[in-house]
Amino acid sequence: MRRLLRIGVIVLAAMAPVSGAMAAELRVFACEPEWAALAEAIGGERVEAVSATHAAQDVHYIQARPSLISQLRRADLLVCTGGGLEVGWLPVLQRRANNPAVQPGAPGHLLAADVVPMLDVPGAVDRSRGDMHPEGNPHLQLDPRNILQVAEALAERLAAVDPAGAEAYRAGYAAFTTRWQAAMADWERRAAGLKGLQVVAHHEDWRYLAEWLGLEIIGKLEPLPGVPPTSAHLSGLLETVEARPVAAILRTSYQDGRAGEWLAERAGVPVLVLPHTVSEDVPDLEALFDTLLTRLEGVDR
Repeated sequence: MRRLLRIGVIVLAAMAPVSGAMAAELRVFACEPEWAALAEAIGGERVEAVSATHAAQDVHYIQARPSLISQLRRADLLVCTGGGLEVGWLPVLQRRANNPAVQPGAPGHLLAADVVPMLDVPGAVDRSRGDMHPEGNPHLQLDPRNILQVAEALAERLAAVDPAGAEAYRAGYAAFTTRWQAAMADWERRAAGLKGLQVVAHHEDWRYLAEWLGLEIIGKLEPLPGVPPTSAHLSGLLETVEARPVAAILRTSYQDGRAGEWLAERAGVPVLVLPHTVSEDVPDLEALFDTLLTRLEGVDR
């Protein structure tokens, strides 16, 4: 019996450092995969990040599932895009999770839209103009300059929520910034060859990418944001495309491809299905922008 007790004490002693390390981890609840990836890139092993959504989903329309409520209830930090992107489901999650640490105004609540200048802020909003966001276009993750701004704010919040890891977060942010700036120098060299490329977009998703690369979005498949394409709208768009040197039609993997294929068949313009966030095929943020540039570079001009 004494021998068994000694073994038990040894096992418990060996487990103690592991349990302490697990307790010290910062739980990050990200609304989108890009922010989960960014938190892990900065926080390293101190951070355990989960994403409420994945690349095959339209982030506008997510259900407040019990599993998400449970994850948010245990989170130390919430990182989301904001700008109205998650307005249909995030407030419900926050209310049901009842976690004071991640409520608006708390250190554990960070929205990317609060630290990045928003494009396309409307002068007025009404339902006749489609599914508009009063704060501006929320698809801000597709400009790498915005990623750098969010990274700075995120590193500060990680340190505020977990002061014991502040030095580690500062070091992680510095290392990320060095890598990111080097990558951006290469991306912007490649981007010079894409300036002026004319494209059609399915939705407002590509606005920030176009702003960064100098692409010209000459039309959209949706007549109004969030409104499905109509036959009349597509016919008018076809006339526009036939009169201009359009290189591609851009959409995401989760968007209905029928309108784009209809236009592509008649106008002889390829459809490019581009990644808009991190996924199994695009495992980190650097890979996201590398993939976007590579696919756009492959388009005939």
